Amino acid sequence: MILPNTSQNAAAVADHYDELDPVYRRVWGEHVHHGLWATGRETPTKAVEALVDTVGNRLGLLPGEACVDIGCGYGSTARQLAVTRGVRVTGLTLSDEQAHYAATHPVPEVDIHLRDWLDNGLTDASADAAWAIESSEHMVDKPRFFAEAHRVLSPGGRFVVCAWLAETDASGWKVRHLLEPICREGRLPSMGTREEYEAMAMAAGFVIDSYEDVSRRVARTWTICARRLVKAFLVDRETRRLAIGARNRFVLSIPRLILAYRTGAMRYGIFTLSKARENGAPREPGSSTQQESA
Repeated sequence: MILPNTSQNAAAVADHYDELDPVYRRVWGEHVHHGLWATGRETPTKAVEALVDTVGNRLGLLPGEACVDIGCGYGSTARQLAVTRGVRVTGLTLSDEQAHYAATHPVPEVDIHLRDWLDNGLTDASADAAWAIESSEHMVDKPRFFAEAHRVLSPGGRFVVCAWLAETDASGWKVRHLLEPICREGRLPSMGTREEYEAMAMAAGFVIDSYEDVSRRVARTWTICARRLVKAFLVDRETRRLAIGARNRFVLSIPRLILAYRTGAMRYGIFTLSKARENGAPREPGSSTQQESA
């Protein structure tokens, strides 16, 4: 597990996204995650939507199912899957700015909360499916991240995790100059490897149905972000202020991320997990009722 040389916590993660909100929406848009390219000819918008569609396909979402979006950002993934798959989604974010944005862009069957996943308040076995797109990295307690997902999912429930991963046995210079600074500047309490994620998922009770390394298909996200950031820096005063004087200096990590992908120091993996059914009985689609505890 890669650890930053300064401790990170949920408050630091929230502050990061709140302060950099204008930059993130200008550079990344409503979907604060990588794009997934199949042909290389897709627009960035189509690529980020393709990653969401991939998650929906891996989960096998059916109309009426109750779902949880762990670390939902601005709620764009939740909105897209609610509209295209007919599911009901509860999303959780640590960022007040993200929660406010989601509240001003409502769609039916999507409910966004300002709440820490590690203290989520959802009842046991209340969801049919869950996903975490690039949010597990921000979890202080990753074993508990998986344990909470297992608790909230009903028997037979499915879980997809899209994660920034460290290269297995990354060399010292990659850790010192790429991975540790990315964790520190991006407010990641830790960055795990594929093997560490699989071990934590199995310890929580999940079955690992599949894993796919899509690093090559997502890496161009960062060259696109770099170009957008340079353009924004030249024309937008707020972007210049945040790039130069913000407490959170994540913009410094963009060149590191480009190099981390090119050298293999960082990987991007999609895990498809499932919770065992009780007594082998099939789960009826949409049978769970997602509720919050009082």
